[in-house]
Amino acid sequence: MDIKSMLKSCSLCPRKCHADRYKGHGLCGGGQRARLALVSLHPWEEPVIAGEKGAGTVFFSGCSLKCVYCQNHEISHDNRGIEVSEQRLGEIFLEQQARGASVLELVTPSHYIIPIIEGLIFAKKKGFCLPVVYNTSGYESLSALELIKDYVDVFMPDLKYFSPDASERYSGARDYFDVASEALRRMFELAGPLVEKDGILQRGMIVRHLVLPGLRKDSMKLIDWLWSEFGDDIYLSLMNQYTPMHRSADYPEINRRLTTFEYDSVVNYAYDAGFRKSFIQDRRAASEEYVPDWTGDGVENY
Repeated sequence: MDIKSMLKSCSLCPRKCHADRYKGHGLCGGGQRARLALVSLHPWEEPVIAGEKGAGTVFFSGCSLKCVYCQNHEISHDNRGIEVSEQRLGEIFLEQQARGASVLELVTPSHYIIPIIEGLIFAKKKGFCLPVVYNTSGYESLSALELIKDYVDVFMPDLKYFSPDASERYSGARDYFDVASEALRRMFELAGPLVEKDGILQRGMIVRHLVLPGLRKDSMKLIDWLWSEFGDDIYLSLMNQYTPMHRSADYPEINRRLTTFEYDSVVNYAYDAGFRKSFIQDRRAASEEYVPDWTGDGVENY
C-alpha cells in the first residue's frame, strides 16, 4: 500500500476525520505537505536529550488535540508555519545534525508522519544518524505508530489526564486516557527499556506530565498507572511550567499559576511511588519567556 494514499481519507489520528488532505486540511490543520513553524537547537529540554548544544527541535504546525491552555496555540491552533517538501524536510534533519544537535526532536509530529518518513529516508541515505525523538501529546492511534515504528528511537509522549471529564473540558477528547494509555503501552513495546550513550538517550521512553491547577489528584492517578505499567524502565518528567494562555481565561479554575504545594505534592507522590529516573522543573519555568518566537527560522532554504 502506498502510504501517501492514506491522506485522501485521513484517519492517522484518533479523530479519524477522513479529510482529503490533498484538497484541504484535516481537523488537525494538516494538509498534504508538512508545515513547520520553527527549527532550532533547544537547550531547555530534559538533559538526556538536550546534551551540550541542545535537542534539534523541529516544530510542526497544527495539532489534533487543541488544548484550551496551549502555550503554542499560534502554531497548534492557528496553524502558523511554512509548508516544505519531503526533500526539504530531510535536508532540515541533516542540518540539525550538522549543527551538533544531540538528537532530532520531532515536536507534535503525529499528523505529518507520512512526509516525516519520506524525509528520514532521504536524510539517512545522506548520512543522517541521530536518535529520533517523537514528542507527542500522547493522543495517538496504534495504526499510526505502526507506520512510524521503524523510524523512531525515543518516544516522548505527554500523559495529560486520567479524568475523562477533564480531558473533554480542556482538550475536547473524552477518550484521551483510553487512547493515550494504549498508545504508551505500544510505544514502550517498540522502544524498550532505557538505553543511553554518553549521557544521551538512544532508545526508550520519556513520559511528560504537565501538572494543572486543581488537578493534582488526577496527576497522582496517572503516576499510579505509570508506575504499575512501566516502573523505573522509563523516565518521568513532571512539568510545572503551566502558564495561563490562549483560552484559559474562559476557564476560571485554571486561569492561574500552579501553586508550590500542588507541584511539590505531585513530585513527592511520584518519589513515594518509586520513581527515581525522573526530571522536575524549577518554578521559573512557568513563564511566557520560555515560549518560542514562531519566526520560521531554519525552515526555508535560502
